[in-house]
Amino acid sequence: MCANFKPITLAQLKSLNLPEITFEYPDEVYPNYDLPLLFASVQGLEWRKVGFGMVPKWAEDKSIALKTYNARNETLFQKPTFLNSISKCKFGVIPVSEFYESKYIENKPQRWGVRRKDGQAFYIAALYEICKQGDEIIRSSSMITMDAIDHEMMKDFHEPGDVKRSVIIIPHDRLQEWLTWRSPDISSFIHGFPVEEFECTHVPKIKIEKISPQLNFFD
Repeated sequence: MCANFKPITLAQLKSLNLPEITFEYPDEVYPNYDLPLLFASVQGLEWRKVGFGMVPKWAEDKSIALKTYNARNETLFQKPTFLNSISKCKFGVIPVSEFYESKYIENKPQRWGVRRKDGQAFYIAALYEICKQGDEIIRSSSMITMDAIDHEMMKDFHEPGDVKRSVIIIPHDRLQEWLTWRSPDISSFIHGFPVEEFECTHVPKIKIEKISPQLNFFD
């Protein structure tokens, strides 16, 4: 299940003729980090800074996002966390440069990155929510996932014997259709992405050595 990814870059944003993003966001996103979510309003396409991981109105705090960053399409109406969003058709996309999954080689997990071969960003289907905790307004989102047991690329990820899942990627030519979809029945969008347009490679996580404050003083 996707828990780490790189959001859209400035160059990719311009290439797709998307609106300017007026807020900062990290180079890599993990659960409970902020990310740029694209959705449709009466003014057209708009960006919102949202947290990665759904925070429903009944949650006691934002830590629930560590468990709600992926939403299975098969159980959206069975999970209280996602029921309000799917019922009200709160659809958006998370534009991504690359996302990461674990592939087990000789029973050891390796981080692999999935990206488009042409270098363009791609759109991951998402639900979003807005709620209030005390005086704080919280905007959050979750990636919608699907079964991947038969997907040529995604079936090779996750621990052997574990359930195989994949994010749902909205094709570029269906972006507007998805963002303006007004039915909770999203079955027409649940398709595995075309393998021939994507590639995956081993992407080891970079280890950052800690430098003492004393050494930093001389930088």
